[in-house]
Amino acid sequence: MTTEPMVSVVIATYNMGQYLPDAVSSVLAQNWTNLEVIVVDDGSTDNTSDRMEVFNGNPRVRYIPTENRGQPKAKNRGLNEAKGEFIAFCDADDLWDPKKLHVQMPHFNDPTVGVVYSEVTYIDQDGNPITKPQPYERHSGKVTNNLVVKNFVPFGSAVIRRRCLEQNGCFDEALPMGIDWDLWLRYSVDWHFTYAPEVTYIYRIWPGQMSKNFRGRYDNAFRILNKFLDNHPNAINESLKARAWADMYISRGMAVAGGEDLFWEPLKDIFNGLRRDFSYMPAWRALIKLILRRA
Repeated sequence: MTTEPMVSVVIATYNMGQYLPDAVSSVLAQNWTNLEVIVVDDGSTDNTSDRMEVFNGNPRVRYIPTENRGQPKAKNRGLNEAKGEFIAFCDADDLWDPKKLHVQMPHFNDPTVGVVYSEVTYIDQDGNPITKPQPYERHSGKVTNNLVVKNFVPFGSAVIRRRCLEQNGCFDEALPMGIDWDLWLRYSVDWHFTYAPEVTYIYRIWPGQMSKNFRGRYDNAFRILNKFLDNHPNAINESLKARAWADMYISRGMAVAGGEDLFWEPLKDIFNGLRRDFSYMPAWRALIKLILRRA
């Protein structure tokens, strides 16, 4: 009889039939045996159901087809079905490293830890490795002060304690994007986060990903930051609030500048950021970069 606590792995999918079986297989390849995989099919119109037939009869895999209701509801359906003491995630186009749970689960021996996340590596649409620098510094412990400025937790790398769900809730179904940052911010108020520096998650970069919708992503990011500060007014001090807003405007401005080759709209965002935190050096670097691109 295993002494390993059960880990429930939620995979929400929509029209990912070409990649989904590999994602499921990578989870099943764990050298951690006490796990279940819950695949919630959010109304796919491709060959997802046919591709999932390879797992018929596997007691560790549950395939749940639903009508299309969007990823937050699909993920929450998976969370509601989960039986494990711990819950993890894998996007349908990504992969797990076989040692993932053995690397991360021991960190939960500390009862104050609610989330353990790890490092990622990247592949292209055909599975070929991509060299890509990690964009953000990672943090452990009480991470609210850092997390409110940057979402440095790669979603699929995270394993969470079930009590986080029971105490701080599931995904916000009113948010079409950025639902992981919203979740981490809420969890960070009451729980410690632990960063495991090992690479345990393989992120696939391919054309057409939702993550490339930078305008939609930042629209929701503004909503999420507003929501968190309204619901937790004392979670961070006023100067950090100013820095968080400054970074939000600057990040959006530079995303628009790079994605659409614009100048005046990004410039306005950078000035809005500087008005909130005049000493924030990334704002000045962004301003210089924007002007040099214009020259």
